[in-house]
Amino acid sequence: MQGFKRKIVYVTFFELIAVAVTTIGFSLFSDQGVGHASVAAVASSAIAVLWNLAYNTAFEWWEARQAKRGRGFWRRVAHAVGFEAGLVFMLVPLFAWWLEVSLWHAFLLDLGLIVFFLVYTFVFNLVFDSLFGLPASAQPAPAKPPLG
Repeated sequence: MQGFKRKIVYVTFFELIAVAVTTIGFSLFSDQGVGHASVAAVASSAIAVLWNLAYNTAFEWWEARQAKRGRGFWRRVAHAVGFEAGLVFMLVPLFAWWLEVSLWHAFLLDLGLIVFFLVYTFVFNLVFDSLFGLPASAQPAPAKPPLG
């Protein structure tokens, strides 16, 4: 599976799991009920979906221009860290406002989620790629025919 269809399947499965985990985490660590916490989870999911599409498009553009092809450990780590760093800047203010906590508390809440999501993103990508194959940007370049 390649292209836009791959991105839609990826984002859908990733975010369904993310909303469930985020709702539970917010509810447990912010003294908010599941209903209130789920609004923050769904909002953060919507933001994450848009960021995911933009980030993965940019990452694959960069990846396709690299001499070394494939997705080794360090490329997967860089992918996960870059994605999560972008979300921190977008989501901490939202969490502070909606969950009625300080920015510091929101950051600590997000830090817990970041640790989870770094591992989750790495494992999810590994499983997703094994089920659906690597995207074209990470596949080995076709062999060039010999001259002559």
